[in-house]
Amino acid sequence: MSAREDVLGRIRTALGAQREPLTPITRNYRTADDRAPEALRDVLVDRLEDYQAHVLRCAPDAIAATVAAALDAGLGGGWRPADVVVATGLPLTWRPEAVTEDAGRPAVELAGFAAAVTGVAVAVAETGTLVLDGTPATGRRALSLLPDCLVCVVPADQVVGSVPEGLARLDPLAPLTMISGPSATSDIELSRVEGVHGPRTLVVVLAA
Repeated sequence: MSAREDVLGRIRTALGAQREPLTPITRNYRTADDRAPEALRDVLVDRLEDYQAHVLRCAPDAIAATVAAALDAGLGGGWRPADVVVATGLPLTWRPEAVTEDAGRPAVELAGFAAAVTGVAVAVAETGTLVLDGTPATGRRALSLLPDCLVCVVPADQVVGSVPEGLARLDPLAPLTMISGPSATSDIELSRVEGVHGPRTLVVVLAA
């Protein structure tokens, strides 16, 4: 008998034979948002900045230049293209020149890069959450976790209002990574420490 079976058996014994039937769960979630797209983008920026992420806005035809500016903001300037690794499916028009593609590099190599650049599958305005789904444009999970700075490009059409609305766009079997600000913890004496479980710096390029 496994530990799980043992625990479930004890629960059944405690409940006895007169267990009440399970009550169906009403999943009456809001799956659409009636706010204007511009308002949703403003909410997303507000939440991201509240989480201490940097946000740069740009026109869709200025993404590459804005990503370069985002790297300046995240790395303090003076970065080299060799310092930056990008998701293999990141559009060429989003990339600064001469950066490196991930292409399945070992984790120890990824950790040696100063910054990573990825797209997102969806961005949830209400919670300030960016979701990466392991597709070529967003990259594998290690790419978004190991470099100390993460730059995410968010096109306007990927911004939604709520979590249920965002989840409806995603493959539930995909390796989803949900990012709400830089990696941080306050476990030790309630003092905030950044960069513990992932990137210390998050910079978002919002293209609209």
